[in-house]
Amino acid sequence: MITLSHLTKKYGDKVAVKDLSLSMEKGKIYGLLGPNGAGKSTTMNMMTGYIGATSGEVKINGYDIFTNSKKAKAQIGYLPEIPPVYPDMTVREYLTFVANLKKVPRKQRTQMIDKICEQTGLTLEQYRLIRKLSKGYRQRVGLAQALIGNPEVLILDEPTVGLDPIQIKEFNQLLLDIKEDHIILISSHILSEIQEICDYIFMIAHGRLVLSDSTLSITSQFTGSKKVSVSVKGEKEDMLLALQALPCVSEVSFEGEQKGVCKFIITSVDMHDIREEVSNVLGSMNCPIFEMQLLEQSLEDIFMDKVFHFEETQEDDETEVENIVDQKTDKKHRFPRFKNPFKKNKKIKKFNEETEVEE
Repeated sequence: MITLSHLTKKYGDKVAVKDLSLSMEKGKIYGLLGPNGAGKSTTMNMMTGYIGATSGEVKINGYDIFTNSKKAKAQIGYLPEIPPVYPDMTVREYLTFVANLKKVPRKQRTQMIDKICEQTGLTLEQYRLIRKLSKGYRQRVGLAQALIGNPEVLILDEPTVGLDPIQIKEFNQLLLDIKEDHIILISSHILSEIQEICDYIFMIAHGRLVLSDSTLSITSQFTGSKKVSVSVKGEKEDMLLALQALPCVSEVSFEGEQKGVCKFIITSVDMHDIREEVSNVLGSMNCPIFEMQLLEQSLEDIFMDKVFHFEETQEDDETEVENIVDQKTDKKHRFPRFKNPFKKNKKIKKFNEETEVEE
């Protein structure tokens, strides 16, 4: 199990990660999402012990990564965005080298490497030079080195960047095949990929956690309303007025017309499925429906909404603070604490008196 408690990282006055608390358990794939500069890489670097934290703690199966780093790091397999491979080694030579670095007992190495090559689909490629492999297979080698030593935790930073769609699908299937024995954390910008393979999602913005929930719960809970796309033949204005008059409808937008068939996007008032009501009202008008489809909000829509809303809140807070500072500054400038000009300084008075005597 992984637990992050009130994790904070500062670089001077800049806060990269602020008061981040997460927990992860075995048998699940977790997605770490956030725009560029959100603090994803910094968080992963702290989790692996690569950099220290300003405050807070990271525990890997009960071992603190900062105070008991040796035992904590033994629980982690890490794949950075660029796989740390030696191109002039064969796949098997490289994995043997990694096994030696991780102090895997010599008697276990052969069997472990055979098993990992089979898991990652590298059995037929294990005696080839790494530099002669495609990017997809080099990424597999990167995953294989992370699996050496049988770590329970796998941390993967942008693991599918640069892969083609087929390679991405194959790599994701590898992760699904091994997830039962591991805690897998993936950082990625490909939201459709995260939605497809992750069981749980963490969204961060400006170093703060803005959303944490299961993928299924997020896609259902944050929709808030349902949208229906309908293509129907009839008089545009009459259909538009009839649809807008439905009590269960909050909004109707006209998307276009082609050969007398109009397309509308209809938004419900709540999570109620409005297809039956829409079908009934159009049927009563003798308007044939060519197509009706329930539109679901994608993870990308939710991501953009949450991040945009958080950034707006941050801007409002910063503006409010700036206004308070400005008010205090204005007040200070308006009412300066001047010394009484009519009250002579004793030293000046004494100097003037001495000058008069000398004259």
